[in-house]
Amino acid sequence: MNCCDISHQIDIPKGAKKIVLAGNPNVGKSIFFNYLTGIYVDVSNFPGTTLDISHGKFNKDVIIDTPGVYGVSSFNDEEIVARDTIAQADIVINIVDSTHLERDLFLTQQIIDMGIPVIVALNMMDESRERGLNIDVDKLSKELGVEIIPTVATKQKGLKNVKEKIYEAKKGNKSLKLNDKLKEIKDKTNNERDSLLILEGDENISKKHDIKPLNYREEIYKQRRVRIDKIIKNVINIKESESKFKSKLSRLMIKPITGIPLLLGFLYIIYKFIGVFVAQTVVGLTEETFFAEMYEPFIKGFVGNYLDITSLFGKLLVGEFGILTMTITYTFGLLLPLVVGFYLCLSVLEDSGYLPRIATLVDRLLNKIGLNGRAIIPMLLGFGCVTMATITTRLLGSKREKIIAIFLLGLAIPCSAQIGVIAGLIAPLGAKYFIIYLATLFIVYVLAGTFLNKVLPGESSDLLIDLPPLRLPKIKNILMKTYIKSKSFVKEAGPIFLIGAIVITVMKEVGFLNYIQNLVAPITVNWLGLPKEASTAFIMGIVRRDFGAAGLNSLTMTPIQTTVSLITITLFVPCIAAMMIILKERNIKESLGIWFGSWIAAFLTGGIVFRLLS
Repeated sequence: MNCCDISHQIDIPKGAKKIVLAGNPNVGKSIFFNYLTGIYVDVSNFPGTTLDISHGKFNKDVIIDTPGVYGVSSFNDEEIVARDTIAQADIVINIVDSTHLERDLFLTQQIIDMGIPVIVALNMMDESRERGLNIDVDKLSKELGVEIIPTVATKQKGLKNVKEKIYEAKKGNKSLKLNDKLKEIKDKTNNERDSLLILEGDENISKKHDIKPLNYREEIYKQRRVRIDKIIKNVINIKESESKFKSKLSRLMIKPITGIPLLLGFLYIIYKFIGVFVAQTVVGLTEETFFAEMYEPFIKGFVGNYLDITSLFGKLLVGEFGILTMTITYTFGLLLPLVVGFYLCLSVLEDSGYLPRIATLVDRLLNKIGLNGRAIIPMLLGFGCVTMATITTRLLGSKREKIIAIFLLGLAIPCSAQIGVIAGLIAPLGAKYFIIYLATLFIVYVLAGTFLNKVLPGESSDLLIDLPPLRLPKIKNILMKTYIKSKSFVKEAGPIFLIGAIVITVMKEVGFLNYIQNLVAPITVNWLGLPKEASTAFIMGIVRRDFGAAGLNSLTMTPIQTTVSLITITLFVPCIAAMMIILKERNIKESLGIWFGSWIAAFLTGGIVFRLLS
């Protein structure tokens, strides 16, 4: 990718202005993007969800969203994407959190120093008032030299005003005192924005212009910080906060003595909702009552009117692993309700601001396995979809952290659809086997993480993460996010299930499935103590992990066999989709190591558990 060139990613019409949304993480940029373009994207209270560039039309121009960043530089993936986009902007709409002005205005001033026309949306004004912050908006506008528009994005307040004043954006008052140095570089680059970044020591921009990067970053940042501190002192009056409940609750959430019981309470509620209500009650209605008892007999009878359902084509359509039977039943009757339930819970955690507090709470524990608290974000996302979670490991600070996180995601984190199937199978066995299942996964997770932490070079990076204000989630936003992600699941899972059903049916018809069952019988029967048909579930698990777990549904097993099979299928290799993303994020050597490592860990653990329980 050429530095500062986004034309290969975005189709920008000739003559169109590039209007860029910029701001720190968790300031509500995505709400502005949705409002201005009419396109829905995730609105989440943690960084890492908008790493890719989103864009949409605005009149004849283009609105471009950027990842949340604290500065325009190239320290990480988010800053590189933001830098390359902001550097080409014709207008920047800078969204600022009014409760964190001393932090957010640093980015505002940097954009102003780059000589880019700006308007500032001063967001979350309701929360700043709750905290007793009285902000003189007119004085702030005069200090910065740009239009300041107060907003409450979640309530649509001020958004219309922002929309109307976009084209009134102007260049603001700069903080830079190194004007001679800047002019000297500008004469070489003929680009004011790049010149400032070169002065700040950005190696990528310097390389673009074949200029040696200068080392004035510390001096420039100090000047900028002094100016921001002076502005804050002039424009903010602090009154006694009207409500201290949220701040007290926030502190309780991050202290171990109170935070751990609160977290366990939330997880118990989520388990009761997904593992009991959705997995048993809802899925009982959708899978068993509607699809198994009503839909499948109907579709078999309908297809049987036109062709022999015992033929190969008939079995492909409505056989045991048929496209119109198992694929439809598993996708819509079994998996979709579970996915919807999980994303409802995850959306509540995201939009309430609780997710970053969980990261802070578990930071010290994750340090033991070579990660920091920020890794809890991909870990929790992994319970939704390992593929999606693997992408968000980009927000981790070092290569070793990314390798550890991706391996643990592929090994010991079951996805939402798989969780539902597992919950449905293990719930009838009672608390004893459920505890054995959870304890085994936890032990494997800790041992694998500790081993990787010992053998991989380097150390964990420190946790640097925002704690956004606690908010009552908006029902409309939660439902919309759940709908978008559930729809994405069906679009992604449907074709893969279809291909898997065809492959399994053909393998069974030509006898290859039976051959594999017999080939791996020493492992599945002798070592794991399972029926030889369980190998089919493992083969299906390579296509999709939830697909494999669902394949255990049809087997008759003892409680011990069920527990062992669920432990093994959970620890089994990542599905094809996840492996493709792992290959994209890591190199082929590391990806194969993760894949074979999961094979060994899954079967080794399953066999040990079988012998201990027997």
